[in-house]
Amino acid sequence: MAKIGDIDVGDFPLLLAPMEDVSDPPFRALCKEQGADVVYTEFISSEGLIRDAAKSVMKLDIYEKERPVGIQIFGANLESMLQSVEIVEASKPDIIDINFGCPVKKVVSKGAGAGILKDIDLMVSLTEAMVKHTNLPITVKTRLGWDHDSIKIVEVAERLQDVGCKAIAIHGRTRAQMYKGDADWRPIAEVKNNQRMHIPVFGNGDVDTPERAVAMRDEYGLDGAMIGRASIGYPWFFREVKHYFNTGEHLAPPTMQERVDAARRHLQMSIDWKGEKLGVFETRRHYTNYFKGIPDFKPYRMKMVTSDAPEDVFAAFDEVETLFADYDFAQQTI
Repeated sequence: MAKIGDIDVGDFPLLLAPMEDVSDPPFRALCKEQGADVVYTEFISSEGLIRDAAKSVMKLDIYEKERPVGIQIFGANLESMLQSVEIVEASKPDIIDINFGCPVKKVVSKGAGAGILKDIDLMVSLTEAMVKHTNLPITVKTRLGWDHDSIKIVEVAERLQDVGCKAIAIHGRTRAQMYKGDADWRPIAEVKNNQRMHIPVFGNGDVDTPERAVAMRDEYGLDGAMIGRASIGYPWFFREVKHYFNTGEHLAPPTMQERVDAARRHLQMSIDWKGEKLGVFETRRHYTNYFKGIPDFKPYRMKMVTSDAPEDVFAAFDEVETLFADYDFAQQTI
């Protein structure tokens, strides 16, 4: 059983990765229902929190049904990060996660996210200060290194553990790779196989089939898998992985009815949480995967991703439900 501090997260837990404009409360709820063991918020700027920026503060919303839930923050200024910890604590998450892995230029240019991989001493000292500043478990999400020539993740992970980090999730790419090429899980396995490591080591990157999740568990010996892009518009990925773990067989894909129902719920929850305009806009990225593989689907997808009025999007769902009611998703590979 993997434990984050005192929190039992199960045998090889599946974690929903923190993804900007994706892992919000509506999507986290859907993933939790489908088997995600731990969910994380979108990453939140420490500077935004201490300035009381509306978008940053809104991301602190968490709900009992999500637990265990982690709030992820990023930044490179010690004082700002410590102040943000105090703000985050008021939302009563189970975990506080530090983002040391985001490769986006606007984050990296401030020395935050993956930018801190250029200064491992700062990365360690900042983690240590945050651990001392809260009773909540502090975890870290990071990458293998800044580039191929600076991969020292075994040493880095050990140092983070030694200052009190309770778990580490490692994306199997460097910052230089961004999201290109294949994720390399071998260095993550080296972290896990370090005899001094005793905290959970979770793998991230390219876990896009049940077979790959099994490989991460059985071939690489990791403690859990953090799922990102494979879940976007497809929260059923979590239940499919768990079914494969238990039976060695692929679960039948969700039916058209399940997909339309989930899309409706997702949109309505998003509107309820963030308002009509943002609710409609920020749910669009999910529709391609909700209905992936349906032949001649482009006209309906365009309605879903270009309509600004929620009633028009709901009408598109109704149309798809009627026209493609008998479509068999089992005939294709999702």
